Amino acid sequence: MQEQKLEQLYQKCLQELKNIGIDMQDKEKIGAIDIKISTKANKRYGCCKQEDPDENYKIIQKRGYHKSIRYEKFKNHHIEISSWVMQLNDNIAKNTILHELIHCIPYCNNHGAEFKKYANYINEKLGYQIKTRGNRKEDYQASNLIYQEDDDYKYKIICENCKQEIYRKRFNKNLIKKYQCAKCKRKTKISGRKRKLIIMEIYGKTAQLYILLYYLYLKKLNIFIQ
Repeated sequence: MQEQKLEQLYQKCLQELKNIGIDMQDKEKIGAIDIKISTKANKRYGCCKQEDPDENYKIIQKRGYHKSIRYEKFKNHHIEISSWVMQLNDNIAKNTILHELIHCIPYCNNHGAEFKKYANYINEKLGYQIKTRGNRKEDYQASNLIYQEDDDYKYKIICENCKQEIYRKRFNKNLIKKYQCAKCKRKTKISGRKRKLIIMEIYGKTAQLYILLYYLYLKKLNIFIQ
């Protein structure tokens, strides 16, 4: 049932994009795309897995003695949409599908300037609200569904200004390195869960260093749950 709904919404998205001059079925420019429901019980809305990089879009970056290679175009794209997204309103589900479709466009692998250019264009022409990050709680409420906070997270990031909450399972250095709220661009507070005892304000480099040292100290004492 969900697969059928996903295919219907996907075809609608393709047609709407074609109507505004973005032909996602042009395999020469975009590549081959397939879409399915994700079988994993994950919190993310969806993902776009890419294969067969185009050598003509190969970029080599050098920093000192280090060299990195990245590709800006792929020949095959595999989109997966989380099953819980299909319970949301059609327009919200289509937001997710369109978000992942943009990633199939050359130079849109990440959420950089090119991705935002397409997202803004689609939002303006079709009235969607494609963003780099979704808000599950708000989308549940907009779909008249009961939202239950998942207790499986280990970190909760709270914006002190607008009170937006973001949940994370893993401890990432970005949580203590210049993290800003995506809505209001203000500093945030990290609230630990399950004996992860980090509850601090991020004010500057000194505080960031203290938090990092405290984290390493607790990890050495094996206080953190693995």
